[in-house]
Amino acid sequence: MSRRRKGRPVSGWICLDKPVGITSTKAVSKVRWLFGARRAGHAGTLDPLATGVLPIALGEATKTVPVVQEDGRKFYRFEVRWGIETATDDAEGDVVATANARPDPDAIRALLPEFTGDIMQTPPAFSAIKVDGERAYDLARGGEEVVLEPREVTIESLDLVGAPNADTAVFECACGTGTYVRALARDMGRRLDCRGHVTALRRLEVGPFTTDNAITLDQLEAAHEPDDPASLDGFLKPLGFALSDLPEIPVNAGDAAKLGRGQSLLLRGRDAPIMAGRAHATHAGVSVAMGEIEAGTFHPRRVFLTH
Repeated sequence: MSRRRKGRPVSGWICLDKPVGITSTKAVSKVRWLFGARRAGHAGTLDPLATGVLPIALGEATKTVPVVQEDGRKFYRFEVRWGIETATDDAEGDVVATANARPDPDAIRALLPEFTGDIMQTPPAFSAIKVDGERAYDLARGGEEVVLEPREVTIESLDLVGAPNADTAVFECACGTGTYVRALARDMGRRLDCRGHVTALRRLEVGPFTTDNAITLDQLEAAHEPDDPASLDGFLKPLGFALSDLPEIPVNAGDAAKLGRGQSLLLRGRDAPIMAGRAHATHAGVSVAMGEIEAGTFHPRRVFLTH
């Protein structure tokens, strides 16, 4: 007999404003417990010292996590402390290099085009990237030398938005998946011959998830009623919220059932989309599948159970 999964079959997204001091994994576990959900996952790790938008998927919404992770534009505000480079490229690590020089705002602004566009970036040694099956940060914490290969990342914009004193600069950055803000601080510090590390980091956006539609753990805990499993369901965003940037294909009940069985759907009629590529199908405003349009046919790759 198969083991019955514990928890409610609740589905949807929570846009969590993660507090400082806890890991993304712990934040997900807390949200899963509060909702009593069977499954949960997140779309993009935030370091313990970072705050801000952590999209958390429950139930069927976990099937849409790759869309947010891979396609979701990320927007950060972060503070850099000049003069010190650390092993972790943030305030948690041991000091590995220092410098007496301090850059002026004009020198910083002149450098920023070098870190904009498609650039090669070497991830921090203390990162979640796997090396021979192990996390880089586990190897680094164990005293091993970690050498990671540079990889291409996309920086849409990088702006200096404040310089409260000679030691500190504040930036805003819009970037694609795989970008490490800590590495930006490290590399800018090296190019400016002044060294640097991140002292504060806040993520303001991940795709459609923003701080404007985020909720804190304190707010969820205050609204949680232990005797009412559904007491927090009103805070959930629908599964399709994560797919809002994909073309939508409205279908009738019969076609929705067909997609639910994993069958492809011929798109017919004068309003049928003529484009190709990824899309999601909805019935009565509820997402039922996401997949690919090819030669006038929608091929479901992921189907969603509706309750």
